[in-house]
This record gives sequence, C-alpha cells and structure tokens, in this order.
Amino acid sequence: MFDLTEVKFVKRIVVGTDDPNQMRSEQQVEEASDMLNRCFTESPKGSIIGMEKSFKVLQIGEHQVVLQWICYHVGFPRKPAWLPAA
Repeated sequence: MFDLTEVKFVKRIVVGTDDPNQMRSEQQVEEASDMLNRCFTESPKGSIIGMEKSFKVLQIGEHQVVLQWICYHVGFPRKPAWLPAA
C-alpha cells in the first residue's frame, strides 16, 4: 500500500510539448518517457501522485496545430541517486 506521508521527494516529468516556443523533438519526448519508466523500475521506486493533462490549439498561418502533453508528478520516499542534480 502506498502512503502519501512517505513521499519526501517529487519529480515532475513532462511528456510532450508544453511550450510552443520550444518544440520538443521526438527524441526528447522519448527520453521523458524513458525517465518515467525508470522511475517505476529502479530503486527507490516511485508512484504517480498527480497528473496534469493539457493542450493548446495554435494557429500557424492557415493551419491549426494542437500541442498536447501530460505532466506526471512521481513521488519517492527519498531522492533517487540516479536522478540528475538539476
């Protein structure tokens, strides 16, 4: 059983493009997905404590473009040593 009182560190991971001025490449989206999977498989294992789902509709010339992304908040009992410092 997962208890929120055990959460001492939260990692925010955005999968998709959340800023139209800085479009993320397919590789960057894949890296975010890999990081999310790593959070659930390596020790200490994280748990999703929250999710934000959002989208933006942009008008670029004659075309409409839809940006969508999901932001996962993954909680850990302590900061994993394998997570980057920043």
